[in-house]
Amino acid sequence: MLRLTNVSKTFNPGTPDEKKALKNVSLTVEDGDFATIIGSNGAGKSTLFNCIAGSFFIDEGRVELDNQDITYVPDFKRAVQIGRLFQDPMKGTAPRMTIEENLALAYLRASKARNKIFSRVTKQQRQEFREKLSVLEMGLEDRMKQPVGLLSGGQRQALTLLMATVYSPKILLLDEHTAALDPATAEKVLALTKTIVEEDHLACLMITHNMHSALELGNRTLMMDSGRIVLDIKGDQREGMTVDGLLQLFNAGTGKDLDNDRILFSK
Repeated sequence: MLRLTNVSKTFNPGTPDEKKALKNVSLTVEDGDFATIIGSNGAGKSTLFNCIAGSFFIDEGRVELDNQDITYVPDFKRAVQIGRLFQDPMKGTAPRMTIEENLALAYLRASKARNKIFSRVTKQQRQEFREKLSVLEMGLEDRMKQPVGLLSGGQRQALTLLMATVYSPKILLLDEHTAALDPATAEKVLALTKTIVEEDHLACLMITHNMHSALELGNRTLMMDSGRIVLDIKGDQREGMTVDGLLQLFNAGTGKDLDNDRILFSK
């Protein structure tokens, strides 16, 4: 599904601000994989997502999606196949447009019609939007004509999740998409995430600072440090893994203890 081969990225090369954000990263994500990613600030997690989404071109290596080389494909073209949510609920939606209009944009973005820019949402598609919104159990199906800017952070993030998956992307990138939400809303959005990923059989990568979520959600856990993937566990090894065991593996792989307070407090 997704394959990264020896991917490297350095920002501000040759200057005092040089930062080697990714160092020879190789990663394969198979169909149906739901991998959580954990690591300290600056470990390279968001840079990895930007590399996959095409926010910048990498310095070295290769990025493939569905056996197609997308290394130098611009981000707006990759967006047809890659869904993404950010930590900030304000990203990913157009606040002055209605809920229906935002969903229509997401739907038309994936359309393969040559004249899709002039397309209109049909009555049947509008009904499908209502049905999908009703699954959120937030009453948004009765507010489709209201601007998205009037929604709460949780409602907006749930809508963004729906928009990112309305066209069944080949891979879904979740960049701490519940971090800015209150605990109750975050739990609801996480449950919705799990349901959508399972029902649509999506490949998914999710960045989190919560150690328990990193082990409980999905079927695979990655840990990053200093621009590298230092740990990749799944199957029986992951099933019996504890948070303390994960920290011990991190220490064994890097020769140091994890020093991020936000992650350690989640322990």
